[in-house]
Amino acid sequence: MVGRRAGQRQEVSAWRPAVAGVVEVFHAHFTEHAYPMHVHDAWTLLIVDDGAVRYELDRHDRGTPSGTVSLLPPQVPHNGSAATPHGFRKRVLYLDMTQLDERFIGPAVDGPDLADPLLRTRVGQLHTALANRGDELEAESRLALIGERLRGHLRPAPPAAAPVPARGVAHSLRDLLDERLAEGITLDEAGHRIHASSAHLVRAFSGAFGIAPHQYLMSRRVDLARGMLLEGRPPGEVAIAAGFYDQPHFTRHFKRVVGTTPGRYARAGAAR
Repeated sequence: MVGRRAGQRQEVSAWRPAVAGVVEVFHAHFTEHAYPMHVHDAWTLLIVDDGAVRYELDRHDRGTPSGTVSLLPPQVPHNGSAATPHGFRKRVLYLDMTQLDERFIGPAVDGPDLADPLLRTRVGQLHTALANRGDELEAESRLALIGERLRGHLRPAPPAAAPVPARGVAHSLRDLLDERLAEGITLDEAGHRIHASSAHLVRAFSGAFGIAPHQYLMSRRVDLARGMLLEGRPPGEVAIAAGFYDQPHFTRHFKRVVGTTPGRYARAGAAR
């Protein structure tokens, strides 16, 4: 790049996923870049994979020690620069106000760096899901649990309320997934129909059936696809008919479940 000094490195990728609540996904590797003071309209959920970042938030010096998750609130000025000689590699999710509303801004200013290994793992898993087109239900599920955990960090636990019976919620969600097997359904829509939060849907379903909703949906789609392949339909046609985003998405999940590619599976069936 013109004007870059020798040894300076910059790698950036950014995209807007088809998942409600996520405004932008941003991955970057900087060796020397320093952010000036600036603000965002969205929440900044940051993990650092290599190196460390130091920043100023609301006139307080902060940083990203190893393994932390940093949550920077909207409309609060902050900057950022490398805290290590070799720079830093980071992954960022920008989340809109449907995930965390204005009530959480003050607590986030007071404590933006969260030492929570489980949260850190879940944020990394969400990044992986968002990078794979067709895995939106998995991404929604992981985002729901992340939002729940963030809210738990930023406020005291509310008084216990009578829970919606988990068994009924789980079976209602399974019925919806079965009804919308090929076209799919978002957790938000399912939640409105069942009258339960996204996080409660994921927890109830996983507790009742021992499998997450997105895993259930993909395994059911793979089963549907197997029948189509054994009928002699071509894999490219089967991928769309069974509800997968495209053939690579189909192949990845099919191989994960069956242990072989759709093409090999179809040829083995035809040889019998």
